[in-house]
Amino acid sequence: MNNSTPVILAIESSCDETSVAISVNSKITANVIANQTIHENYGGVIPELASRVHQQNIVPAISEALRISNIDKTAIDGVAFTQGPGLLGSLLVGVSFAKSFALALNKSLISVNHMQAHILSHFIAEDKPQFPFLCLTVSGGHTQIVLVKNYFDMEIIGETLDDAAGEAFDKTAKILNLPYPGGPLIDKYAKLGNPKAFRFPIPQIPELNYSFSGFKTAILYFLRDQIKINPAFIEENINDICASVQESIIQILLTKLKKAATQYGIKEIAIAGGVSANSGLRQSLKELEKQLGWKVFIPDFQYCTDNAAMIAIAGHYKYLLKDFVGQDVAPMARMNF
Repeated sequence: MNNSTPVILAIESSCDETSVAISVNSKITANVIANQTIHENYGGVIPELASRVHQQNIVPAISEALRISNIDKTAIDGVAFTQGPGLLGSLLVGVSFAKSFALALNKSLISVNHMQAHILSHFIAEDKPQFPFLCLTVSGGHTQIVLVKNYFDMEIIGETLDDAAGEAFDKTAKILNLPYPGGPLIDKYAKLGNPKAFRFPIPQIPELNYSFSGFKTAILYFLRDQIKINPAFIEENINDICASVQESIIQILLTKLKKAATQYGIKEIAIAGGVSANSGLRQSLKELEKQLGWKVFIPDFQYCTDNAAMIAIAGHYKYLLKDFVGQDVAPMARMNF
């Protein structure tokens, strides 16, 4: 083992991206992502298909990451993998491969929490947040405000009580008959529209928590009523609809984030997760940075969606702590911090 400059091979397979990364002393030398386009035919991720495609992709992804890094598999010190949360079948592929790889080559095995890894992706860049900081993690399955006290000392101080922000984007896209994945398309059309064209109700949820189920229903009813009056309403107003929905979601997210920053007296603010790739959210955060004196950390686009680089950086810090797991480790569809 190389305790001072560990080489970590990382595997991410929580949903529909098969990703493999390698880090050398916390520097990412490869971040291979194999996307699964098959799900576009169904308008969403089909878990059984996802796990099958992971089986097809994982060995080629491992080989490509080793090739790009110019590292032999025997030089690996630790094998990090996503234990959860995620789709159980998809996780099982990554966990099983990681265990086999580590066992065959007598390497240390490191389990990683997927949501913690999203937050720790900020430690890939040279400009890193200082502890403590707040991180808004927003994805298709999670919406959380996390107080990050240290690398693995994190506290969820606010979260959605039902649906996630990413789900609100996806559901809106489906109602608008946009192809999967619809979130990036809403962002694209929103750039051409008027964010004040239509108003949607803002959920009044206590403390630092969120709710998006009622918001989604409000959009559904609004569009249903407008189509009754004008069947071509969506086609004629697609840009303004997307801009207005996106603006509302961003305001819901940032209102609570501002409240949390004031409540905890913290000005180091980060975002993470798939929705952190949204251009409107990124721009709004940069504006708040100027207005409120925050120092804002926004990940590179390649580290917003699911990727193994974030698993590698989390694995790096766990390796330094000698936080290893045994061969009895199992995937977890639900996993707390």
